[in-house]
Amino acid sequence: MSVDQVAVLGVGMHPWGKWGRNFVEYGVAAAQDALADAGIDWRDVGFVAGADTMRNGYPGYVAGATFAQALGWTGIPVTSAYGACASGAMALDAARQRILSGMCEVALVVGADTTPKGFLKPNKGERGDDPDWLRFRLLGMTNPAYFAMWARRRIDLFGASSDDFAQVKIKNARHGLNNPYARYRKEVTAEAIAASPTVSSPLRLLDICATSDGGAAVVLTSMDYARKHLSSSAGSADPLVKVAAISTVTPTFPNTILEMPNFATDSAAGISRPDRGFKQAIGDSAYAQAGLGPDDVDVAEVYDLSTALELDWYEDLGFCGVGEAEKILRDGVTTLGGRLPVNLSGGLACFGEAVPAQALAQVCELTWQLRGTAKGAQAENAKVGITANQGLFGHGSSVILTR
Repeated sequence: MSVDQVAVLGVGMHPWGKWGRNFVEYGVAAAQDALADAGIDWRDVGFVAGADTMRNGYPGYVAGATFAQALGWTGIPVTSAYGACASGAMALDAARQRILSGMCEVALVVGADTTPKGFLKPNKGERGDDPDWLRFRLLGMTNPAYFAMWARRRIDLFGASSDDFAQVKIKNARHGLNNPYARYRKEVTAEAIAASPTVSSPLRLLDICATSDGGAAVVLTSMDYARKHLSSSAGSADPLVKVAAISTVTPTFPNTILEMPNFATDSAAGISRPDRGFKQAIGDSAYAQAGLGPDDVDVAEVYDLSTALELDWYEDLGFCGVGEAEKILRDGVTTLGGRLPVNLSGGLACFGEAVPAQALAQVCELTWQLRGTAKGAQAENAKVGITANQGLFGHGSSVILTR
């Protein structure tokens, strides 16, 4: 399967933190930076796709219109997408489809969030048919409890250790040290991680990501528009970065690995299991669209909700064999200067999680990496980058960028 490409002409971000202001402010700041980066006026945008947030009042449910109004109504079409952590990729895909259909040449994608203090939790109200509500009400299952089960799975199946998990945090903290958009910019030691409180065994406080405020935006255009625009202006998007693939797949039945917010896996009794799991399918779909494979990837941004989950992504994206993630981490493959650096932004370890913005922030970082203009850790001569994350209720998210 081959899909036509679109151009990433501009990217922008509002720094991550705990600012306590309306999420629209962060999204507008990121959008304005992305438009300036692209050298495009807001009035030239033909479509807006907003990634929704569900915790900050009614405007969060209609993010596309909310951002369009904040930037100034121009009468253009909008859409809004919600897929939890995959919301940004879904919004990006909607914009790509709009361009490839010929219905517009320039699209703006925006995601932003203001998060509550503490763990993410559902909105108030009694909803007995909502598994995300039920897992809190019946089991007290916060997100870190799921992260801990997956970490325990790595320990039981592959012999991973708490020190392996700590090395992920140490690497990412070092990568994000000089990233101006990161919330946490401080190196950490294995001793500091081991001394941090246990949140859900075997994971400690410094093994899991915080919740954060932040915003990210991307300007997509048709390839023809990008070439004409760059030839007639001093645009900053040179070399030109392209979207080669966007994967938003869902699981295949039976899904035999527990996914948040479910209580149990699908039963595989009398049924053949799929050849690949959900997370493997996320990357495989992106590779198929792009006509590329894991060996082509130069840099990656993956969803390190916990340190152990980053290790899972190494295997799910085909960077190594099953059970080999700890080895390539310790061999330096995934650190700056290695063959395939992962989370040069610092990842969620340095940013924290601003749900609808996070998939777009990954795209911003890879755009800078492929341009060679990243602020902080910069991969050498990167030409192909991949993102990966997943959202509640079976939402996959992976984007491949090339130059």
